[in-house]
Amino acid sequence: VEALMRWQRGDQLVSPADFIPLAEATGLINEMSLWAITEAARQAKQWQIQFGFDASIAVNLPSRLFEQDDLVERIEQILCREAISPRALELEITETGLMKDLQGVVPSLTRLNQIGVEISIDDFGTGYSSLAYLTSLPISELKIDRSFVRDLQPDSPELALCEGIVMMAHKLGLKVVAEGIETQAQHDLLLAASCDYGQGYLYARPVLAEEFDRLLAAEAPV
Repeated sequence: VEALMRWQRGDQLVSPADFIPLAEATGLINEMSLWAITEAARQAKQWQIQFGFDASIAVNLPSRLFEQDDLVERIEQILCREAISPRALELEITETGLMKDLQGVVPSLTRLNQIGVEISIDDFGTGYSSLAYLTSLPISELKIDRSFVRDLQPDSPELALCEGIVMMAHKLGLKVVAEGIETQAQHDLLLAASCDYGQGYLYARPVLAEEFDRLLAAEAPV
C-alpha cells in the first residue's frame, strides 16, 4: 500500500502536480509530509485491528525534509503516539532526491533503519548516479520506475534493464517493486524476471481509505 497526497478543495480534487511544487517551494511540504506519515501510521493501526493488516504503508519523503535535525525523533514520536510498529511504515525517497545531498541524508536514513523503519529508493533507474551507493545505504527495497515498465516487450531493452535491476537487487538482499503495471503482459514479464512486487492500474486505481476497507474485508480470514 502506498499513501498518495490529494487535496479536496470544495467539490474539486486538486492534482498533486498543481500543489506539490508550490508546497516544496514554500517549505510547507515538510509539515505536509509529517502529517502524511501520521495519517499512514494511524491508518495502519486501524487496519491492523480491523482486518489483521500486517503489511507496511509506503510514504514519500521529500529530500528537503532531511534538513530537519529532529526528523528521526518526530517520526519516533508519531510511531509511539499511534502505538504502531516501525515496520508498519516504509519511507520512500527518490533516487534524484537522494543524490542531491547523499552525505546529508545518510545519517538520518541510518537512524531510521536502526529503529526499524524500512527505506525504499523510489523511481530507481532515472537518476544519474553511481551504483556504489547501494552497497552502503541502509535500504531494503528498490522501486523500478514506470518509464521502464511502460514499453516492456519480450527481448526489449527495457526488459533487459528490469531483469538486470532485479538480479542486482536480489544479490544485495533487496526487494524489488515495479511501478506502473497496467497490462497482464507487463505483469507476466516481470513475474518471469522474479520481480517481488508490482503496483499499478492492473491491480487497482488509487482509492480512498474507506474504499480500501472493502478490499481488505474481502481478503480478511473468516
